[in-house]
Amino acid sequence: MDDKETIARSPCLGDCMPNEEGICLSCYLSNAENDSWNQLSNEERLVIVENTRQRQKAKAEGRSMTEIGKHRD
Repeated sequence: MDDKETIARSPCLGDCMPNEEGICLSCYLSNAENDSWNQLSNEERLVIVENTRQRQKAKAEGRSMTEIGKHRD
């Protein structure tokens, strides 16, 4: 199935733990991404889901998460 057929689901787990940069350490959504989720197209949501994956990977590797998806905030 390609991305155009994939329906993006919010990665929010309802267990918010935002860090000082406003990125949740539970689901890796930024505050702005979480706040705008319901107004976004499926394509925009898929980009955000990928942002959360990249942030989770960056955190696991000890890298900064703050610049990932920054243009969306």
